[in-house]
Amino acid sequence: MTVADIATAGPKAKSVEWNWLPTVPIASSPLFTWPPNPVMVFKWFAASWFAVSAQTVVLALATISWLFLQPALERCVTFEAGWVAQMFARNLGLMVLYAGGLHLYFYTLGKQGDASKYDPRGMETDSRRFTFGNQVWDNMFWTCVSGVTFWTAYEAMFMWAFANDYIAILDWRENTVWFAVLFLLIPVWESSYFFFVHRLLHWKPLYDLAHAVHHRNSSTGPWSGISMHPIEHAIYLGSAIIFLVLPAHPVHVFYIFQWMTLAPAGSHSGYQHLLIGGKSRVRLGSFHHQLHHRYFECNYGTAEVHFDEWAGSFHDGTPEATRRLRESRRQGFTS
Repeated sequence: MTVADIATAGPKAKSVEWNWLPTVPIASSPLFTWPPNPVMVFKWFAASWFAVSAQTVVLALATISWLFLQPALERCVTFEAGWVAQMFARNLGLMVLYAGGLHLYFYTLGKQGDASKYDPRGMETDSRRFTFGNQVWDNMFWTCVSGVTFWTAYEAMFMWAFANDYIAILDWRENTVWFAVLFLLIPVWESSYFFFVHRLLHWKPLYDLAHAVHHRNSSTGPWSGISMHPIEHAIYLGSAIIFLVLPAHPVHVFYIFQWMTLAPAGSHSGYQHLLIGGKSRVRLGSFHHQLHHRYFECNYGTAEVHFDEWAGSFHDGTPEATRRLRESRRQGFTS
């Protein structure tokens, strides 16, 4: 897909609402359609795993983290500042590399201009809504100070549990198929967990206390991904508790945490595609979630699982869906 293709891939917005749109209506994954369509399911997974994508990039980073950047498990038998600090430094470095790199490319250097950029607005630099009055600095503060800290704390607890044999380490040589399949299932599980905790975070008392920090970003950028209140970080990153009961390898633990922390930098980047050499190299953005940041009371989950369709909160990106949402707001049907 070239720059020209990107410019015409979706209908150009006729108002200030959108700079660029993908083809609408958008659809969720074919994983839970009925009757089942194995061909479409295969194509869905192939698009993510047989190309450069958020899934494959995060898998590579998780593998590198375990093989080369993780303190030996023998050191993790007891909690010590040294090895925990080493993990924090690694995670902070990954976040700066991933989110900072995308921000540098899209916003600081402007390498892509507005090609495939959803929102016509840029990052806010003079707003009292944000810490320091600056959207990017606000996002970096909550991401690095709170987000990376909670991410590291959760990972350190898992490494301590592995080191003390409280959690058995899955032997990938004896369980090769399950080892591989688990990587496919992690985004599906995380999508399910995310829908329910995200819906909870929109409960007004919890929204006002915590989730409002993330929703300062109606127009998002790479640093918006996990710019959250500490309470939300504690809840959001709890998705990894599945590995307290599900056999897994430390690489799976690194993968799920990096999927929850690094991948949102891409899905919140504000751009659908990363263009290199005039062609689409990586599909980054999620218009499904961009719609949530714009309209709030829709698309609480992700495209992997159909919870929003089942719950009646799905916005497919069409003007008709926007009108229905606004009408339900006027009638007081949304929360």
